[in-house]
Amino acid sequence: MDKYEQSVLLKKLFWAAVLVIITKNLSNSVLGVNGNKNLELLEERPDNHLAYSKVNHGVCELGEMEADAWTMVQKNGNQFVVNDQPFYVNGFNTYWLMVFAVDQSTRGKVSELFQQASSVGLTVCRTWAFNDGQWRALQKSPSVYDEEVFKALDFVVSEAKKYKIRLILSLTNNWEGYGGKAQYVKWGKAAGLNLTSDDDFFSHPTLRSYYRAHVKTVLNRVNTLTNMTYKDDPTIFAWELMNEPRCVSDPSGDTLQEWIEEMAVYVKSIDPKHLVEIGLEGFYGPSTLNKVQFNPNTYAQQVGTDFIRNHQVLGVDFASVHIYADSWISQSISDAHIPFIKSWMQAHIDDAENFLGMPVVFGEFGVSTKDPGYNSSFRDTLISTVYKTLLDSTKKGGSGSGSLLWQLFPEGADYMDDGYAVILSKSPSISNIISLQSTRLTTFNSLCSWKCRWGCKKKHPLEASLYHDDL
Repeated sequence: MDKYEQSVLLKKLFWAAVLVIITKNLSNSVLGVNGNKNLELLEERPDNHLAYSKVNHGVCELGEMEADAWTMVQKNGNQFVVNDQPFYVNGFNTYWLMVFAVDQSTRGKVSELFQQASSVGLTVCRTWAFNDGQWRALQKSPSVYDEEVFKALDFVVSEAKKYKIRLILSLTNNWEGYGGKAQYVKWGKAAGLNLTSDDDFFSHPTLRSYYRAHVKTVLNRVNTLTNMTYKDDPTIFAWELMNEPRCVSDPSGDTLQEWIEEMAVYVKSIDPKHLVEIGLEGFYGPSTLNKVQFNPNTYAQQVGTDFIRNHQVLGVDFASVHIYADSWISQSISDAHIPFIKSWMQAHIDDAENFLGMPVVFGEFGVSTKDPGYNSSFRDTLISTVYKTLLDSTKKGGSGSGSLLWQLFPEGADYMDDGYAVILSKSPSISNIISLQSTRLTTFNSLCSWKCRWGCKKKHPLEASLYHDDL
């Protein structure tokens, strides 16, 4: 064995030892299990699906929170960072938290959900910061608010911080659920405006002013529990302009584009500290006809959205994409679903990196138990596919920066289930899949420093092969 071969062998042994030590420490201090053997057993045993409930993701004592410096999530190129360290969105949706927090009889479900989510390493929750003119409305009429409902939103924000969960707060809805643009149009008609379509929400100056007023009110809200203004609270990860905006009355995309341009800058004018995203589903539009092949169907390019053009707007910090093969391809579970998900995700990861220079978050994904041919094994495969695609991007320093499962429920909220609900205590396989993804992302952060993450495969190919490729 010559000196070069000895050097190579020593390097391999050294980095292998480092990997073993760090993995062991992570297993003991982060996972709450001892070693890889126990981790394998944990994954296989259904009775252990919430075995991560004692890990260091739970409720934080004040001293610990201060030591961890609970600061704003920021963007560095095509990555999220916190305190100059990479931050990955491993999260979930639960849109109805504010409504549940209004009533003392259901408020505990909010805490229960955050505790369970934290126990498997989930770190971001997307939820509604609106309820327009409906039952338990936050905004009862333009600029008229129910203080008790606002206090419920205060509780959601303060409770999230206790469990070290950050929030993406959506500001209105494209759909009629919880009011949305249809309710703004109803308000406009009641005020005597000549409106003919729900899409007038995007173009009529009065309706735009209603929306801006809501944005201003929410961003400037002072939390009654923490005494912190929302726009200054690091618990809020990002503002979302709208849930799944579409403007089918203008397939060119110009109407929605103008609305995004105005509102993204408006949000930033009030709150330059937080990140902003649109809330799009991710359909390619007229500006990139060479990309429409990645859309799930031909109708997708006619709904007035345009993924790349929309995200080139000043004030938009990261791209948003949703994944619903069972809504877009076929409701029946099909062999075509998984390949579509892979190509859909990869196209957007590549475009976020090469054309937009920003992170991309897959803000909703899931499968309904009501779909013909549904089985839990397919759901496990779908979630694992999303996670693996993101992890592959992460290991390369790509733009794939996270995902949010639609949707996570605590026990006892089944009556709110739209078919997509995941109850961790009743879904051991999904709990383990989520926990494993959390562990992999935590391990990746621990093993690879910020500088090394960008260049280690070129500078240290031997070492990189030992700890990157096997995660």
